[in-house]
Amino acid sequence: MNRVLIVEDDASIVSTLTEFLRAEGFSCDAAFGQQDALELFENGNYDVVLLDISLRDGNGFSICTAMKQVRDVPVIFLSASGDEHSVVTGLTLGADDYISKPFRPRELVSRMRTVMRRFEKNQQIVELGGLKIDTERGVVYKNKSDLCLSALEYRLLLVFLNNRGRVMTRSQLLEYIWDAAGDFVNDNTLTVYIKRLRDKIEDDPQNPSIIITVRGVGYKVGD
Repeated sequence: MNRVLIVEDDASIVSTLTEFLRAEGFSCDAAFGQQDALELFENGNYDVVLLDISLRDGNGFSICTAMKQVRDVPVIFLSASGDEHSVVTGLTLGADDYISKPFRPRELVSRMRTVMRRFEKNQQIVELGGLKIDTERGVVYKNKSDLCLSALEYRLLLVFLNNRGRVMTRSQLLEYIWDAAGDFVNDNTLTVYIKRLRDKIEDDPQNPSIIITVRGVGYKVGD
């Protein structure tokens, strides 16, 4: 059974949509704002996210960005705003489809299934310096063993992976992690987590070959 996360602050829409999707064979969870959405997403293995852009608590664009940093999963924006700027912004941030309200439920389900099929076809294990990163399941393997990364360690690795070849400053890393986790992460905490991550993924953490320090600037992964 496919799992759906609905992020929408209109209770009547959530109720109607949940009832319809369950009748179509989906399992549904709902969040009414940014914090609840990110907490559910982090702890759940969803197959697709239906995400409203205008929320009383946060907005869909920032939620989409944060989710994609945690784990790549199909995201469909639902919005009463169908203007070109909103559509382009949503797709640029990584959304997989965009449906304007009001929508026909059966059309929505059809597009959900199309997006999930396309996503499954494109899913692959990402390799990095001897690591195998299963972005669908959020698991990192080395020598066929699960490294058991913590949620923040995994998010940090994904930030590096999604910016492969770029030098990331400490300020940029702090901004990414803060947005994704919703937790307080300061400069000292970042140092601790980079060390913990290196201890798990590097053959020789004292002479790292995956997360390279660029002195006076920040860090870099890959080319």
